[in-house]
Amino acid sequence: MKEVVLDTETTGLSVKDGHRIVEIGCIEIENLIPTKNVFHCYLNPQREVSESALKVHGYTDEFLADKKKFEDIADDFLKFIEGKKIIIHNAEFDIGHLNNELSLISKGKILRENVIDTLEIARNKFPGSGISLDALCKRFRIDNSRRVKHTALIDCELLSKVYINLIDQKEPIFEFDKSELKNKIDSKVTKNYSKKIVKITEQELDDHRVFLKTNLKKNFY
Repeated sequence: MKEVVLDTETTGLSVKDGHRIVEIGCIEIENLIPTKNVFHCYLNPQREVSESALKVHGYTDEFLADKKKFEDIADDFLKFIEGKKIIIHNAEFDIGHLNNELSLISKGKILRENVIDTLEIARNKFPGSGISLDALCKRFRIDNSRRVKHTALIDCELLSKVYINLIDQKEPIFEFDKSELKNKIDSKVTKNYSKKIVKITEQELDDHRVFLKTNLKKNFY
């Protein structure tokens, strides 16, 4: 099963205040194992980055000025996530911003039913405990030392590891050909691994008796 771990960075918190997306990062995983498929882009938000957001991700207006607009990458982005579950930490925030961008260019919204929110999973699993991405990395002993600033791809990489721990899958799931496995088991069952019984001849018995009479008189111990 293919899934997409997704994260965004924005100019500010609320779409109601006109804030826009400045970065999208996506990492594809299949059966919990990262594939080589990655989607990443910086975006020109066509507005200023708020001071609070700048402290979080560090993307200045000057840095974003020559980047593509969301409408330029929308089709590639939608193609990348098509038919896959989307894993997000605090999905309400990211999906709210993504759907706002999609509505501005008359594209269909991302359905909430296609999204897995790791924040909700963590809240249910660890009530009353810290459930931020950093807190979960600490809980699961995941190295997040590279997360000096919030960047979409690093956050996706960390979230993919957190997600595996949250659903209690310590090791990736590998798909085996069940019919092939059954054939291997059946072939082993049909083989006779019992010890072979060797019958002793009369001559061997006589030799053994002679050996006992002549040698056991000596003290071997």
